[in-house]
Amino acid sequence: MTRTAFLFPGQGSQAVGMGRSFYDHAEAARALFARADDALGYPISKLCFEGPEDELKLTRNTQPALLLVSTAAFVLFGREPAIAAGHSLGEYSALVAAGSLPFEDALRLVHKRGLYMQEAVPVGEGAMAAVLGVSHDGLVAALARVTSGVVQIANWNSPEQFVIAGHKAAVEEVLAIAKPPRSVMLPVSAPFHSALMMPAEDRLAVDLDATAFKDPAFPIVTNVDARIIRTGAEARDALKRQVSRPVLWSQSMESLAGESLDAFVELGSGKVLIGLMKRIGKGWPKPFATANVEDMESLARASASIG
Repeated sequence: MTRTAFLFPGQGSQAVGMGRSFYDHAEAARALFARADDALGYPISKLCFEGPEDELKLTRNTQPALLLVSTAAFVLFGREPAIAAGHSLGEYSALVAAGSLPFEDALRLVHKRGLYMQEAVPVGEGAMAAVLGVSHDGLVAALARVTSGVVQIANWNSPEQFVIAGHKAAVEEVLAIAKPPRSVMLPVSAPFHSALMMPAEDRLAVDLDATAFKDPAFPIVTNVDARIIRTGAEARDALKRQVSRPVLWSQSMESLAGESLDAFVELGSGKVLIGLMKRIGKGWPKPFATANVEDMESLARASASIG
């Protein structure tokens, strides 16, 4: 039997038009989109399909939109993994798939999470940037020289890729000091996983405490600790702490090296996590297959290639 890990993308993977293929071809997807619109009280489905992009990338909209599309991909793929992980917001998608969080509760939580994050730092004041080709020590040295505001490592995405977050001027200063071979300002509207998110973390903790969590049907790797959890209480605690702390994605994936996995499947918009996984697992003793499910075409390919 194929042992598969499911990966659920986070913010930055959004794109206008995402989920439309699922909606147009599958009644189960149409039902999910309708449930999402009802749960949120506004047409998140229309934002997914039509944008505008500036509205879709606002945190309060991006987070439920990505969770919705990932859940549709999971439902249509119709399989259960050996283990799962989600990048930042994607951890909520993983918990929905595992039955730990009801779909509607998760949608409302991530909408609030996005709203709290947005309100913690006004639009335009914060930023995030991917930094490629700079060592961890080199990046830390550049961070130590910044004088224009708060900035820190927010994501360890792979041994060669980091994301920094903080005040926009400080993020730009790091790039000027470090001079990475490649850097990309991310299409997000707040500096996630930085100390600037503490007000959002405190507000979200109240909502998480008021939400019932079940033990997940399969294990989940948490971002904040890069460890495998198996209970609802652990899931809630990890979600509380992840808002202002770094996403330890590279470490999370490395924790799966000994799990005898045969395949990794990314469920939702984009292929970012599969690209990272290929780099992270390049030296693993056991080779693995990869696939993504973001529309009906890729669903068919994944269903055919992953046993």
